[in-house]
Amino acid sequence: MDIQGLSSAQKYAASRPATAPEPGTGGAGNMAANLARDFATTLQDTEATAKAAMTGQADPHALVQALAQTELAVETAVTVRDRVVEAYQEILRMPV
Repeated sequence: MDIQGLSSAQKYAASRPATAPEPGTGGAGNMAANLARDFATTLQDTEATAKAAMTGQADPHALVQALAQTELAVETAVTVRDRVVEAYQEILRMPV
């Protein structure tokens, strides 16, 4: 009998519950809604920072940081959209 194999199997079985999804998280739909809400919040925060910078109430460095954060959020959203469209097209190509 391989003791190391048995030990690693037991360790895997013990760590398995730690990776299980939390009850009540809502799955992928809830995660997508949270991502959309965070994206909208990022855009609103950047808009508020830009307005404050135009009136001289915000530091220019804060504006640059907010714009960089928004750029990253937009690039991420475009990448996710492209992957979803690609997956949908791949499903359409499957034979029935």
